[in-house]
Amino acid sequence: MAAKRAHKERIWTRREIEGLIAEGRKIIILQCQVVKVDAWIPFHPGGEKTILHMVGRDSTDEVLALHSPEAVTMMQKYVIGRIEGRWENFVPPIQGGVFRNIAEAEEECEREESVQPEASESSDSSAPSPVFDSVEGIARRRFATETSSISSGPSELDLPEPATEQIQTPKAQPAFICSNPSNELLNYPSLSPASQDAICTKYRELDAKMRAEGMYQCNYSAYAWEMSRCLALFLAFLYCLHISQYALAGVFLGLFRHQLVFTAHDAGHNGITHNLHIDTCIGIFIANICGGLSIGWWKRSHYVHHIVTNSPEHDPDIEHMPVFAISTKFFNNLYSTYHNKTMVFDAAARWFIARQHYLYYPILSLAHFNLYAQSYIYLFSAQPPKRGPAWSTGTSNSSASQSTGTVLVSHIVCSPLHIQITLSHFAMSTADLGVHESFPQKMLRTTMDVDCPPWLDFVHGGLQFQAVHHLYPRMPRHNLRKAQKYVKEFCAEVGIPYVIYGFGRGNAEVLGRLGEVARQVKYLEECQKVAARDLFEGEGHHVQRQSKI
Repeated sequence: MAAKRAHKERIWTRREIEGLIAEGRKIIILQCQVVKVDAWIPFHPGGEKTILHMVGRDSTDEVLALHSPEAVTMMQKYVIGRIEGRWENFVPPIQGGVFRNIAEAEEECEREESVQPEASESSDSSAPSPVFDSVEGIARRRFATETSSISSGPSELDLPEPATEQIQTPKAQPAFICSNPSNELLNYPSLSPASQDAICTKYRELDAKMRAEGMYQCNYSAYAWEMSRCLALFLAFLYCLHISQYALAGVFLGLFRHQLVFTAHDAGHNGITHNLHIDTCIGIFIANICGGLSIGWWKRSHYVHHIVTNSPEHDPDIEHMPVFAISTKFFNNLYSTYHNKTMVFDAAARWFIARQHYLYYPILSLAHFNLYAQSYIYLFSAQPPKRGPAWSTGTSNSSASQSTGTVLVSHIVCSPLHIQITLSHFAMSTADLGVHESFPQKMLRTTMDVDCPPWLDFVHGGLQFQAVHHLYPRMPRHNLRKAQKYVKEFCAEVGIPYVIYGFGRGNAEVLGRLGEVARQVKYLEECQKVAARDLFEGEGHHVQRQSKI
């Protein structure tokens, strides 16, 4: 016992941990403890990708937000030591981080020390910034400037006057309620360690406060109303089938599925009973049996989304090539670390994306079929545990055309669900600010809330509070409206914009983002045509000169 205690008390240096990761070990930092999770990865309910995105990083806020206290306690068996002081995050290997073994790290450190005097003399010389610099690039240089100066506090960003005018928050807006996320990177706090640590401290204090007020306790009476509503819709669907009103049956089936998905989402986050096994069974019944989806696929995909929200290379919830692209980054044939393949920007992608703001609603009306496809791809892959095949049969008194019509109507009716899902993220930032950005700031920067009256909450099913949900994903959704007030106060205190729109304005922002990217496709095509014409005319002129000679 004493040996095991001494084992967990060992102090690890950053260089030693880098060496372990270079050897292929999966190391995360949790509350200043060094956790080696290699043995747990194959059994993680959220899949291996969520863990891989945390390797080499302080994952304290992410782990505590997505896991129960019992699960966090169980993680103690994987602790191999601890660190001293503040941890400086590595870029995880799955995101392109390069790690050196201990010998290589020491050799490189010696080389750096030998050339340090020469480097310090030229440290003030840097390449000029381009005329049209990206906001993401400015934010990265801002972090570098602030962290390089120890004697002074966080410096203000020195921008030309026109750019300063563009980033002013409209005076009509309340403090820290942002309605212009296109310039959001310049409105956010510094990425300096002191600033981000202060945000994390306030975030954890708020979590403790809301736990003390019982906001993690589920309101089961609200679920009684939810189930009553779902049962009424399902009985209406069966009655319409009985009287051969297939189109109307499709409407009630769509409404039934629309309402049921919200509870499946709660179960997937263990937000109903907070018991993994019970909530998983609820999720299996709703998603797998009633909805035809795989709750296992959903967890694997959705938990990655919660870790790397709105990252074009890593977040499956915004990787919809070739039909949608919310960033011009997708023009670069990005490699998806989730799907393990390149998202090719080919002729089909060009055609769809150039028209995506017109095709947005028609495509989303049938988006549920994509969820079926993703579920079956997951089930037939090597990802889930093998439990053997399952067979089912069914009978129907309707014709093939009537059945098809009922199914199509039901999927079109529940399409607002997919609009709500994309609404929370499509118009928000896709910038990568690196591993120095805190979890709460990243969640609020990439997620918006939707403003609606309380009597409409049952229509949105908690998805209108996605910013609050991303901060506290295990909080039962019937408490999210109450938590919203606290989150607004938190944002005002730490200086993070809280983005919220009405449903109509939010849709306009999404269509505006899609239209902006679509225009970039057309500009790119025009540039390519001009370049090809200039090349052709230049070659023709050269041939004419050669013939004259």
